[in-house]
Amino acid sequence: MHDHGHHHHDPQRSSTKLLVGALGATLCFAGVEALSGWWANSLALFSDAGHMLTDSVALGLAAVAARVAQRPATVKHTFGLERMEALAAAINALLMLAIVAGIVIGAVERLAAPPRVRAGAVILVGGMGLVVNLVVAWILSRGERNLNVRGALLHVMGDLLGSVAALASGVVIWLTGWSLIDPVLSLLIGALILFSSLNLLREVLHVLLEGVPPDLDLRAVGRRMARVEGVREVHDLHIWTISSSTTALSAHVVIEDLGVWHGVLTDLLQVLEREFGIGHATLQPEPEILARVAVSDIGHGR
Repeated sequence: MHDHGHHHHDPQRSSTKLLVGALGATLCFAGVEALSGWWANSLALFSDAGHMLTDSVALGLAAVAARVAQRPATVKHTFGLERMEALAAAINALLMLAIVAGIVIGAVERLAAPPRVRAGAVILVGGMGLVVNLVVAWILSRGERNLNVRGALLHVMGDLLGSVAALASGVVIWLTGWSLIDPVLSLLIGALILFSSLNLLREVLHVLLEGVPPDLDLRAVGRRMARVEGVREVHDLHIWTISSSTTALSAHVVIEDLGVWHGVLTDLLQVLEREFGIGHATLQPEPEILARVAVSDIGHGR
């Protein structure tokens, strides 16, 4: 049995730095928004401050996960802890679903009894929040787009949309006095966040259930491997995602002669990495004569 693998940790370190920077910016502005919401008697701003505080927790969780994922493999965790990014993304998605529930409940209450707010303060702080979240989103978008960073970016985009809603509602209330615009926009933002959260959660579950990466076709990979010179057949083929930066494969390869296995193995590994981006492959060679015997045994019910 032969094993070939690569571990890319530099992107993880980059992700950690970006997440820590985003955490600091989000946490600081959450405090500013909470004080502003209290002063302006704005439930919208105060709720958004709680939203940003929750996002700070999520960003902190993502930063810790990115840090833990850098740890090398051990005898107990032979692939390392790269799956932590998927776990953090799953928790982030579930937190966002809880936030959506809070947004809907708050919006329904405000539809029944719209609060009186200081529109000027809402416009000012909503505009500041928009700028802060744009900067944080830009910081995160510069890094590797793994599940962990995408989960954190989802929270920031939720904050950004919340700032847009606060700014828009402040402007409408300032110009028309129609305070119902705030809960209406909150419901719209909640629907957008719900869609993104469910999409992220679906992708995370696919990774945790060791599904084939969506950009790969299992049959196409198998057919391409079978076209390598010296290969007769490929079976027991498995492809799964360890993390966003690591895809693994295992397979049994039927060859004409074990004496040429080294060259065949080299060709197979090059094809897998160059054409499919699979850098961790475990391939088991099988002489053609043994494969025929195994098929014969199965056919006779032995």
